[in-house]
Amino acid sequence: MFDRLEDLLIRMEEILSELQEPDVASDQARFRKLMKEQNDLSPIVEAYKEYKTCKQNIEDSLQMLEEESDEEMRELAKEELNDSKTRVEELEKELKILLLPKDPNDDKNVVVEIRAGAGGDEAALFAAEIYRMYLHYAENRRWKVELVECEEIGIGGMKNVTFMINGNGAYSVMKYESGVHRVQRVPETESGGRIHTSTITVAVIPEAEEVDVQIDEKDIRIDVMRASGNGGQCVNTTDSAVRLTHYPTGIVIYSQTEKSQLQNKDKAFALLRAKLYDMECQKQHDAEAEARKSQIGTGDRSEKIRTYNFPQGRVTDHRIGLTLYKLDKIMNGDIQEIIDACIAADQSAKLANMNE
Repeated sequence: MFDRLEDLLIRMEEILSELQEPDVASDQARFRKLMKEQNDLSPIVEAYKEYKTCKQNIEDSLQMLEEESDEEMRELAKEELNDSKTRVEELEKELKILLLPKDPNDDKNVVVEIRAGAGGDEAALFAAEIYRMYLHYAENRRWKVELVECEEIGIGGMKNVTFMINGNGAYSVMKYESGVHRVQRVPETESGGRIHTSTITVAVIPEAEEVDVQIDEKDIRIDVMRASGNGGQCVNTTDSAVRLTHYPTGIVIYSQTEKSQLQNKDKAFALLRAKLYDMECQKQHDAEAEARKSQIGTGDRSEKIRTYNFPQGRVTDHRIGLTLYKLDKIMNGDIQEIIDACIAADQSAKLANMNE
């Protein structure tokens, strides 16, 4: 591990040196690549530098204890020695986590699809509530949300909704939300007061750039039509809605949330690229299924990951055995504690695999 850390320290010095070269600023592609590498390495390098400082402090403190006769100075040396030893242990754990292989998609924006499952109208109502939960969470993190497509029902529910989240590291956080979310509560339409169980599915897909996925124009059919449903002045008056059909996979994308046909077309293609990229990622994941079993949040999307129990005001994440009694806050977007616990469990599982 420490040989690798020394190599990364040298690489950071090389990057800083390259960034000082006068011709780098004029080469934007090279400049962006260097800046990204610097940002990725900075947390590791800073932690390793602190680790080396603490190791030196331990040596200095031990030497002082051997040579110093003044009792007050010896006490200071002992205190410094204990503090440095404790910090070294903490930094060793931090560095192991920082050196874990990084998901190449972690820095990407995401496409989120929410679909009502078992439970009819109640499932559609819950889908709308989970959509609003993610909107609040994204707003708290100052991420930008763009609606792509939505199929609503008359009582305020959503059969399905697809939206994009643009924000630094969005996929690294949101990927832990993929799976089946279950709700237990008494529906408003239930006169007998019985608790019903309904489900929705959430799929979180990394956004794909054009370089990630090549789409042959011959494989696509593009249809334009008038948008339907609630909307602004352009709804039902112009052919602004766009439907893409991808022949090889049978994927159909419909986008009508923007006023212009061009904007809807761009959104539709972005969603298609993401879905095709996700299909390739899933194939790779399936090939590595055994290695993935111990990981949190990167498994089968048919897995039941979380239950929201309204009568008891609790939320339970079944993957990590976490139960929180703050349902109201969670439904209002306060899900960071759950995500942090999933990240910690995922890191622990990966470290355990490395040590086997």
